[in-house]
Amino acid sequence: MPRPIVGIIGNSHIIDGRYRVHGGGYYNSQAVAKVAGCTPVIVPTDPDLVGIEELMTHFDGFVFTGGRPNVHPEEYGVAPTEAHGTFDRERDRMALPLIRALTERGQPYCGLCRGFQEVNVAFGGTLHPEIRELPGRMNHRMPPDGTEEQIFELRQRVTFTEGGPFHRLMGTTEVMTNTLHGQGVDQPGARIVIDGTAEDGTPEALYVDGAPGFTLSVQWHPEFNAAGDPVSRALFGAFGDAVRAWAEGGRRPALRSA
Repeated sequence: MPRPIVGIIGNSHIIDGRYRVHGGGYYNSQAVAKVAGCTPVIVPTDPDLVGIEELMTHFDGFVFTGGRPNVHPEEYGVAPTEAHGTFDRERDRMALPLIRALTERGQPYCGLCRGFQEVNVAFGGTLHPEIRELPGRMNHRMPPDGTEEQIFELRQRVTFTEGGPFHRLMGTTEVMTNTLHGQGVDQPGARIVIDGTAEDGTPEALYVDGAPGFTLSVQWHPEFNAAGDPVSRALFGAFGDAVRAWAEGGRRPALRSA
């Protein structure tokens, strides 16, 4: 039987300053294929090329990945500044309405890093351009140097709400994760439940209240070493189960957020 298909929402890039591409990180595809047990397909993130309804028809689930570009601050009512970094407006135009539509239909998705922030913005939440500038916060940005293992080192403790979906999924209220982000959630959206925070109070795990399907999303990068890390393995495993349930008829949405 063919594996369910997961659309990986990547980013637009310019190669050599002149050639446009749509791309996604290898580890996202690896995690979807090897841990979630689904077929990964990178989606051309431009609503002028593909429509929301056709995406939802052809794919069984979606992963909203991280990336260099940030959600444009106009999407949450703020004027852009240099601190907000670079943007991918085509992804904004596709990802935000797609997240809302998936949520209402109960179709599974998982947001990672920028994807986590997109889920918040999709429901009216806001972002802070530099979390490290807030009083008492640590520097969550990617280390400038080091090996891949050092960059993705598990260097922050995340605490989940007791009895919440992440606690039930992980079997514990505390886990260690990597952290590689500059921006972060400021004000949660109307339906956003922050279900996990870092030691400095930074939101790290969320779900959408009342959603009939899988919406668990995280600020860190669980795709790295997903098969070898128990936290990542649990997240992608549960996501894969939800995608398979949807592909088989949507009979059993996993870890209902209501």
